[in-house]
Amino acid sequence: MGTLAELSLPVDQDTVTHALAWLETIGQQAHWPSRTLFKLSLCLDETLTNVTMYGYARAAPNAVEPQVKLQLREEDQRLVLRIMDNGVAFDPTRQTPRELDISLDDARIGGHGLRLMQHYLEDIRYERRNGWNQLELIAVVDDAS
Repeated sequence: MGTLAELSLPVDQDTVTHALAWLETIGQQAHWPSRTLFKLSLCLDETLTNVTMYGYARAAPNAVEPQVKLQLREEDQRLVLRIMDNGVAFDPTRQTPRELDISLDDARIGGHGLRLMQHYLEDIRYERRNGWNQLELIAVVDDAS
């Protein structure tokens, strides 16, 4: 069907909030099932949180303005959310989720986002092109319930 929406944002303390509001508005207007909106929102939140926290930590002081671009497409019964950022190169598809904690006493915060994304998404694709990370999150549109 093609591109549903696009958004460009500066990378700052409001990036995640603005991106999630954008996605929620689209999902409500398109009448996505709640599970579909939940899983895409969770994965967008996880990705952008990591981009804002780590994507520019090693950037030179005179580097380009940190920016995120979002593009949402519909292909058959799938939604493809492309997240592009001009931060340091990072391919999450080459990472291994850390092991699950054995007990609550051993539990640590963080490190499980990739596992959640792999659970909820049909596929995750990455490439680095012209100084931009390009991550595609592919989600099947759930049956309406």
